[in-house]
Amino acid sequence: MDPLPNPAPLASKLRNTLIRYHSIGDGEWRVAKKTKDATVWHKPSEEFSGYLYKAQGVVEDITNRIVDHIRPGPYRLDWDSLMTSMDIMETFEENCCVMRYTTAGQLWNIIAPREFVDFSYTTSYEGGLLTCGISLDYGEVRPNFVRGFNHPCGWFCIPLKDSPGHSLLTGYIQTELRGMLPQSAVDTAMSSTLANFYSDLKKALKT
Repeated sequence: MDPLPNPAPLASKLRNTLIRYHSIGDGEWRVAKKTKDATVWHKPSEEFSGYLYKAQGVVEDITNRIVDHIRPGPYRLDWDSLMTSMDIMETFEENCCVMRYTTAGQLWNIIAPREFVDFSYTTSYEGGLLTCGISLDYGEVRPNFVRGFNHPCGWFCIPLKDSPGHSLLTGYIQTELRGMLPQSAVDTAMSSTLANFYSDLKKALKT
């Protein structure tokens, strides 16, 4: 088990990585799934042998409230059907923490429940917010779970200039589920999970 990293340089590196993903040209992405709530694209990840996913959709609400529902905190467990538990293990400052969470099995349990330990950081970005994270090798792995690993991930939430009260939410996700899994099952699950994330989030914000 690694010791906890110094949060400031890790947060800075993570933010810069996400901003770089956010500047990748449209031509490098291939559409993986499209629903009324979101479009999901993917491209080969630079971090591991799977895909970097990009998801984007307009969400009707103000930026701060949307990000409060996404980042580690009391809201996320209430609405995210994939997440089954969440504990804040360490808090460095208000916008920076280490959390451990577990996810439900997927695809008729072909993908068994997973556990993740992530460093999470939220910061301002172009009039909106960026909340991002990366997995750490920290804490004991609990029985009955496979420990997954999130390579740099994040959500940009930017208010729409011509439509106050609406925000453009763009996510970049690259999750290494680990364990013996067919890649096709992982790709199917990731695309569907990201599309469902938007519809579930929209329902939660209306309540």
